[in-house]
Amino acid sequence: MANARAPGLQALSVAFLFAFGAALLLGPVPLRPWALAEDPAAWPILWELRLPRALLAALVGAALALAGALLQALLRNPLADPALLGVSGGAALGAAAVLSLGAGALASGLAVVPVAGAAFLGALLAVALVLRLGQRGTQLDLSGVLLAGVAINTLCGAGVGLLMMLAGDGGLRSITFWLFGSLANAHWLSPLPLLITLPLTLLLTRSWGQALDQYQLGDREAAHHGLAVGRVQRQGLLVATLLTALAVAVAGIIGFLGLMVPQGLVRWFGPSHRHRLPQAALAGATLLLLADLLARLLLAPAELPVGMLTALLGGPFFLWLLRRQMSHSRADGA
Repeated sequence: MANARAPGLQALSVAFLFAFGAALLLGPVPLRPWALAEDPAAWPILWELRLPRALLAALVGAALALAGALLQALLRNPLADPALLGVSGGAALGAAAVLSLGAGALASGLAVVPVAGAAFLGALLAVALVLRLGQRGTQLDLSGVLLAGVAINTLCGAGVGLLMMLAGDGGLRSITFWLFGSLANAHWLSPLPLLITLPLTLLLTRSWGQALDQYQLGDREAAHHGLAVGRVQRQGLLVATLLTALAVAVAGIIGFLGLMVPQGLVRWFGPSHRHRLPQAALAGATLLLLADLLARLLLAPAELPVGMLTALLGGPFFLWLLRRQMSHSRADGA
């Protein structure tokens, strides 16, 4: 089993390095590695623009895909996405509140920190409410968590819509841009929260593979095998929430990445969770690097928000996956 998985991690690592290099060198102004020393304008583009953006894309993609893999395992639902827990809705409401009050400072970069802080706080509050509503005694009701997440996302969406109506033209443009998700405002401070959190999270979860495989048997059967079901749920949901909240806080809402990556890994590497979490981190980082590169090149010199691009890719994928799940359910029922 271990030998079957190792080539997958190696291939994903190679793909990640290729995508990271392409993100650094390609763009409206292509850079040639052999000419960097001769071109004085190349280094500022590489160091001040491309490198922090590529690093942020890799970290955000890894965080969202890792959160998606955890949620699909914990909720035992292949359609689960980080947005289901209300994280995205709460983050959007927090960010929209700051942007509607002081959007004018965003152009100078002064509002980046309060926007990210408000988005992070809004995400945590939304998830805390979802988990409270989904609590049944001392256990989490997974169906209740999903329904509460949908309801909180809807309420937060209504709040964002109200703020957009009340905001001026500058605030409306800033909120709309942020809601679509973008890495255009990346700077060297942007990746720091995830740069610290993501490696620690991967270290924490590296031994979770067997527990998540046992968890798929159901609460009663998993407990019979000695698994502390409640602890697995609480720790996994906390990690997924933290990663999603940090990613949304620094990059806006980039949807469907946490849905597509884990499902792609299931098809390529099978249902076992033994190496699923590091695989998800590598694949998510690679996919968002490539998506952001495509978003920069498609309408160059203009730029397409990367969240819009992932939505265009992820929407059809979600519908295909939903239809596939319904077909399997009908086949099982027959």
